[in-house]
Amino acid sequence: MSDTTCHTVAITIPLEDSENESLWRAEAAKKLGVDESRIGEVRLQKRSIDARRADIRIQMRLDVSLDGALPAAEVYVPDYPSVPGTAKRIVIVGMGPAGMFAALRAIELGWKPILLERGKDAIARRFDLAPILREGRIIEESNYCFGEGGAGTYSDGKLYTRAKKRGPVRKVYETFVEHGAPVEILIDAHPHIGSNLLPNVVRAMRETILKCGGEVHFETRVEGLIRDSDGGRLRGVVTNNGSEFLGEAVILATGHSARDVYRMLVREDVALEQKPFAVGVRIEHPQLLIDSIQYSYKRGVERHAMLPAASYNLATKIDDRGVHSFCMCPGGFIVPAATENDEVVVNGMSLARRDSPFANSGMVVTVEPEDTAEFQAEHGALAGVAFQKRLEMIASEAGGGKQKAPSQRMRDFLKERDSRSLPDTSYVPGLTPAPLHELLPKGIAERIQGGLRVFGKSMNGYVTQDANLVGFETRTSSPIRIPRNPDTLEHVDLKGLYPCGEGAGYAGGIVSAALDGMRCAEAICGEGE
Repeated sequence: MSDTTCHTVAITIPLEDSENESLWRAEAAKKLGVDESRIGEVRLQKRSIDARRADIRIQMRLDVSLDGALPAAEVYVPDYPSVPGTAKRIVIVGMGPAGMFAALRAIELGWKPILLERGKDAIARRFDLAPILREGRIIEESNYCFGEGGAGTYSDGKLYTRAKKRGPVRKVYETFVEHGAPVEILIDAHPHIGSNLLPNVVRAMRETILKCGGEVHFETRVEGLIRDSDGGRLRGVVTNNGSEFLGEAVILATGHSARDVYRMLVREDVALEQKPFAVGVRIEHPQLLIDSIQYSYKRGVERHAMLPAASYNLATKIDDRGVHSFCMCPGGFIVPAATENDEVVVNGMSLARRDSPFANSGMVVTVEPEDTAEFQAEHGALAGVAFQKRLEMIASEAGGGKQKAPSQRMRDFLKERDSRSLPDTSYVPGLTPAPLHELLPKGIAERIQGGLRVFGKSMNGYVTQDANLVGFETRTSSPIRIPRNPDTLEHVDLKGLYPCGEGAGYAGGIVSAALDGMRCAEAICGEGE
């Protein structure tokens, strides 16, 4: 009988020594109160940076064995059976994380997923981004929002979630690793894949779906619903080329920018409702400045080579509305995320290395349904969409066309004065000086101003004339919720329709969308063992 015992130990060690496994063993022995000779193995489980003081330290959680070896690490091996052509079919509209994870889970449960994606595959989609950056011309079915992998594929690949059920979250991470994502996402406190790596990951996931008997149809946009004779149950969908796809159920996972789908649902008399969302600007600082603030360095001193580009997370409340940073991209780029040519929308992304000289983040204000009252008489439940669209068209006009974005230096925005010039930027289409304090709705502008003053007190140096505010960040989340039964996840009125993910109002990022896709598949196909 083995006398080996296993423990989980938390240690904190200096940054410079954080890769010294001998020190891990010594610190683990101290924590356990044993002689170091008894330490059999140590295995890193989780790590994070503690930058609250100038002497930066690394926090680690280790699996440690005494008097023997650790059990072999559990390796996630997905069980994706080959589903026969006779298997029950599930139609999945949208090939972002919600749709792809719904498809994989359906396969695990023995169902045949039929994935419909209006855009192109991830590699072909990459070529369609070039006209946006070089010519300021949007290809309206293939862009930063539409295509294989969804909006996250080419806008960062952050995997942060507030989800509490760590088991399912771990499965999402492990599925990404199984399909080529870096294994470090299983360890890092704030995992990130990067827009240069994620396209190959989603392509590998698609290959799994196809290999197991699923179907994938690109450049296939849903334009109508097929119901049974009494209209109470959804049987399938009609697409732009006239094709019909039928199944036992339809998962609608179209993302937050498929506005034509919302309009189609209104025409089809499918119930929708407004929900809160957020709009604002994207703020761009020199990364060196954010590093100096977060790592307590003197201005101009480059960060230690072992440290990642520093990030931040800011939130406050101004006049009963939340003001917060959104999708902070250290070492990143601002990208044009519009889906039509009469609008300008900005978002952020980082490559895996996060080595751009710029840091950018959304700075947004919560918009409640009552804030869109002027649009409700004409647009009904789509009032929030109309609110977004007006801001995007204002940004396009103020930018001067061809995806140039309106911009203002931060201190000029706070003092409500014009910017005569602008700092360098990562935004390739270019910036045009513009009075964002006048272009934004008054309540939005004033709350951002109030938020920046609060954040400038907690981050000394954050408020600076060297930072750009770029307009506008409008696609933080869907302004629509497609109501569903909380127990069955089925639409409250139309049987067979399963609203899913961010576009339906039930997720807020890659991981939460993936989790919701899995839940919807289980609601339809059964949870298995």
